[in-house]
Amino acid sequence: EPARRVGGGRGLVLLVLLAGCASPAPTPAEKAAFAAKAMPGDARLAGLYTQSCKTCHADPATGAPLVGDAEAWAPRLAQGPDVLLASVISGKNAMPAGGQCFACTPDDFKALTKFMSEAKP
Repeated sequence: EPARRVGGGRGLVLLVLLAGCASPAPTPAEKAAFAAKAMPGDARLAGLYTQSCKTCHADPATGAPLVGDAEAWAPRLAQGPDVLLASVISGKNAMPAGGQCFACTPDDFKALTKFMSEAKP
């Protein structure tokens, strides 16, 4: 007697339908448009972000990881929060120490990094 298929093939149909529901990855233009308008919900952080972070993290020409660009943030986040914070404080590549946010505390840097890396387009 031949083996009986479980679900009568419905599982495969469901899998194909669910795969069609996945959103395509955003284009570079869509990433840039999102980064240009994204803003932290907290008013104080929004002020710090506008004064110190937005100039680079909302402009693809700077080479900084854009707000909401999970792919660009992934290798930085993979280094761990302590290494990421140290990079922010001391500066990295073209980013000056502290992103020139003289009013930012370490907790502000953590919150701003979290916003920029986790914002969803």
